[in-house]
Amino acid sequence: MKTTRISTSRWMAAAALAGASLTSFAAETAAPSASSEVERGRYLATAGDCIACHTGPGGKPMAGGLSLASPLGSFYSTNITPSKSHGIGNYTLQQFTDALRHGKRADGANLYPAMPYTAYAKTSDEDIAAMYAYFMQGVEAVDAAPAQQTNLPFPFNIRALLGGWNALFHDARPYKADDSQTPEWNRGAYLAQGLAHCTTCHTPRTALMAEDSKRSLGGGEVGGWYAPNITSDVNSGIARWTEGELVQYMRGLPVPGKGPAAGPMAEAIDHSLKHLTAQDLKAIAVYIKSVPAVADGNIQQSADSFGQAKDDLDSIRGTELPKDFNAMTGAQLYDGYCASCHQAQGQGSDDDGLPALFRNTSLGHANSNNLVQVMLHGIHRVGTDSVMPGFAHELTDVQITMLGNYLLTSYGNPAAKVTEAQVAQLRDPAQPTGGGLLLLARVGVGIGVFVVLALMAWLLRRQRRRS
Repeated sequence: MKTTRISTSRWMAAAALAGASLTSFAAETAAPSASSEVERGRYLATAGDCIACHTGPGGKPMAGGLSLASPLGSFYSTNITPSKSHGIGNYTLQQFTDALRHGKRADGANLYPAMPYTAYAKTSDEDIAAMYAYFMQGVEAVDAAPAQQTNLPFPFNIRALLGGWNALFHDARPYKADDSQTPEWNRGAYLAQGLAHCTTCHTPRTALMAEDSKRSLGGGEVGGWYAPNITSDVNSGIARWTEGELVQYMRGLPVPGKGPAAGPMAEAIDHSLKHLTAQDLKAIAVYIKSVPAVADGNIQQSADSFGQAKDDLDSIRGTELPKDFNAMTGAQLYDGYCASCHQAQGQGSDDDGLPALFRNTSLGHANSNNLVQVMLHGIHRVGTDSVMPGFAHELTDVQITMLGNYLLTSYGNPAAKVTEAQVAQLRDPAQPTGGGLLLLARVGVGIGVFVVLALMAWLLRRQRRRS
């Protein structure tokens, strides 16, 4: 994914301008200059990670076109540059506010909640106004529409139905500070619940794709990646993480034993989190550490406590490789594709730049999607060296399955499994998998239509009897 690079001095300026005014979730008391309002909006848009989703591969910043995988098919992000022909250049401040807070386009149509307006709604009016100033004055207009448009299967292609979904599941009220907590905690809650939209990925979904509020931040899935439980539970969550480790992780730096960020989390760090001020990152960490524990009774051991150094390579020295490479053992695959970086015993490098595989959260979760994703697609970073290449073009589904299960049994959670069907699906995550949800929605629409028709028939018969 491509993005513009913004100079350190401009980020420092944005951070300085953000200071006291952002702590109170509102604009400065004195009327800010136009330039300072734009820079403050830039900082807030960075906190919202807008560029990550609204920039297509090789495309111009904010011009849209990125494919976002979902169980129902792919969403394609829109052009949000100030183009008057294809972007949001004709939006008024009120229309911009309605998009962020209510999920409404300028023409009144509903936005899909793939755009996290359910979280952005927490943003104050003052901060939304600053973001509006930035998008209208600080973003280059791109007068082109994305090549592809979102086209979901029936009934999800009927945007009007989202009005009912919003009525049931969307709270459009801005964040209200908790007077029982410190200003730092409130600042962290404001960002984590709002622009940083942590719950959007890290909260499990109900059958109707709404966030399960009773399990907030208890772990979810996004685009085939597992967003782990980040509540304060000892085994299921991140109770063993310190605030300092969370800040270090959000800055994109290695945290020994915690595994590197990958997939959407790596994008969130590179495009957004690592550019926030130290004070804001600390505030987010303080808030996240306070989130009530969400426990999974099936998990009895923390993800960073599995495994130990192990060397199976001596057992395969001098052994001829099978003619059918799909018959290679896990140890042979590890020797050929992993050992040169992660070392013979899985111990990685001394500085954890190449992480150890044992006592590593990436191999400790019961959900093995992230392990498969990394083996297939690698770990790609923005503005820094990529951590790991992907092997989708070299290894078959059978080989990825064999290697994944070898890594889990040798260094990680032995109860976790990798299957060939899982590998095939994650190799091409754009393929829809929401058959159950799709059936539920179609049955629901069918029942609704039947009820409406039955009511109309009853009213018609009643009218005829009266006449």
